[in-house]
Amino acid sequence: MNIYCSTTRKLTAICFFCGLFLLAYPTHANTDQSVLTLDAATKSAIQNDPWLQGNRHRQNSIESMSIAAGTLPDPKVSINLVNIAADSFDFGQEAMTQFKVGVSQMLPRGDSLAIKQQQLNLLASEYPFQREDRKAKLKVMVSQLWLDVYKAQQSIALIEKDRGLFEQLADVAQASYASTIGKTRQQDIVRAQLELTRLDDRLTMLNQQKEMGLQKLSEWLSHSFLESDDFLERDGEQSLKDSNLESEIFLLQASSLKVTKRIPDIKMLFPEQVLSKAKISNQKLFKYLAGHPSVVALKQRIKASKSGIALVKQKYKPEWRLNASYGYRDDNSLGQQRSDLFSIGVSFDIPLFTGNRQDKQVQSAVSKSAVIKTQKWSLIRKMIASVQSTRTQLLRLSERQSLYRTKLIPQMHDQAEASLTAYTNDDGDFAEVIRSKIAELNASIDALSIDVERQKNIAQLNYFFIGNVEYK
Repeated sequence: MNIYCSTTRKLTAICFFCGLFLLAYPTHANTDQSVLTLDAATKSAIQNDPWLQGNRHRQNSIESMSIAAGTLPDPKVSINLVNIAADSFDFGQEAMTQFKVGVSQMLPRGDSLAIKQQQLNLLASEYPFQREDRKAKLKVMVSQLWLDVYKAQQSIALIEKDRGLFEQLADVAQASYASTIGKTRQQDIVRAQLELTRLDDRLTMLNQQKEMGLQKLSEWLSHSFLESDDFLERDGEQSLKDSNLESEIFLLQASSLKVTKRIPDIKMLFPEQVLSKAKISNQKLFKYLAGHPSVVALKQRIKASKSGIALVKQKYKPEWRLNASYGYRDDNSLGQQRSDLFSIGVSFDIPLFTGNRQDKQVQSAVSKSAVIKTQKWSLIRKMIASVQSTRTQLLRLSERQSLYRTKLIPQMHDQAEASLTAYTNDDGDFAEVIRSKIAELNASIDALSIDVERQKNIAQLNYFFIGNVEYK
């Protein structure tokens, strides 16, 4: 009887380990799905963002306005029939009757035309920096969406791989319980089935997260994704899709896409400063962030606001108007020729009562400029705080990544193998095998989450440092 029990256990263990081997090395792979790379997703988002196109149109609009603002206003022409006799409407009856043509030209105050043109040019110069900031933000946002999809996809792969192991464990427990030889109890079988059900629930939840992430990501993917062989891969080889497909069809099929199986290694800007354990001073960060596109855009707006102050100060100067007119007179009733009349003049206003108008307008312009300055300092302070917190989080994630890779994952694996070996030798508890396998799976998913969060933090930190490199 003892020999029979031992043989049964050994055969069961052999079958179990053979099953594990087959699960670990699948005989075929699905090569029919397109793989979306992170670089492809970010390029597509940047190339097809309607906001960038609208921003260029706004810049063109202001640049056109600046040309118009630097031009003198159009002269005004007047045509009059003056002092005609009301009783006969005879043009030659009265000496004062004349046909009068006049022209007038307004001259703006001081240098207001040149200052206004300069102000608009400064406002227009803000838009290229806004676009660079938008591109950098898009890169961070799309990277985070892509990494969320990657995390869900790889978590699904880990669970599906281990689900086969739990099925094998359930079969082993069922066989052991049916033979009434080992120590397997009915509750062990129930526990194995329960864990399988829980894994199915986790798979359903992760598939939902993956599909939702792909739908969010598809917002930034356009028709160019289907047309360009820079954006599609099949098992590492690029391929070209039918260029006649509509982008709407692509959006409907977004959930069938897959992202790469290997997490991208996002290149970190200034790694020697970011990964240094020594704290980066706020003064040093200020030097880095002073060249950030969003900060430079506000600097250009501040310069434009200072031009606005100078423009308002021109209202202390008079506004001039030149006018000239020519009056034609007909001969009198006796046929004597009358002299035509020519007039020329100038008019201007005198800014005498400036207390409630010009002075207040200057104060208003100064306050508007001060508001933009406070916005710049507030933005820099917020960015410095974000850099410090993100950098701290990255350092801690790197420590956890090293801990998981070098100690925790191997230890979890050893514990699971030891529990399984003890159980197959009829010297262990089935519940302990289940617990150790679940713990090993959870540790693998936690390690995946750490890897993903590190890449998200690197992408976020790169956003803050783009002002010190040429952004592409």
